[in-house]
Amino acid sequence: MIKLLLSALLASFLTWYLVKPKPVTNNDRIADFYSTENAVHVSPHTVRKKMDKGETDFVLVDLRSSQEYEKEHVVGAVNIPAYKDPNTSISVDTDKDQANQIIRQFGELPKERDIIVYCYSTPCMTGRKIGKLLADNGIFVKHLNIGWNEWRYSWDLWNHDGETPTKGADYIVTGKDPGKPKAKDTVSPCTIGELGC
Repeated sequence: MIKLLLSALLASFLTWYLVKPKPVTNNDRIADFYSTENAVHVSPHTVRKKMDKGETDFVLVDLRSSQEYEKEHVVGAVNIPAYKDPNTSISVDTDKDQANQIIRQFGELPKERDIIVYCYSTPCMTGRKIGKLLADNGIFVKHLNIGWNEWRYSWDLWNHDGETPTKGADYIVTGKDPGKPKAKDTVSPCTIGELGC
């Protein structure tokens, strides 16, 4: 009986020791942060370069209100508004009908393409909140590293000095239609992939 009890205690201890969670180190956190950043964020250089090459392996989604989208938006972007009007965001926590509508609209986008969302500006949390809502419902989107304001008003700030001169206006359209980017031959120090932008 004592042998049986000691064997059970030893087996319990060994099981606990082998499956106990290992402490998370700062290096683990850093590695996780960069893995997440690279999985979620998309450089505007990459998007612009894909537009220039006529690539269609992504869908850009503007989360701003339909009024703002119709006034001006990134060429090729579709509108799935997370705002009722320029001053009123949709509460996906309390307005379940609106949340379900957003989920449905994203669910209708092509599954074989990367879905990239953008909102007002880099610090805007709307894209992150919509991204979480969608991830909780099995739809996974990426996040453009800048927002509309940086794309529209700070074009020269995020483009490299060595790039072929481009005009921000060439990548902006008005109206309800997404528009279609015009393929062009540009030179850029930004490559897509490995250590590119």
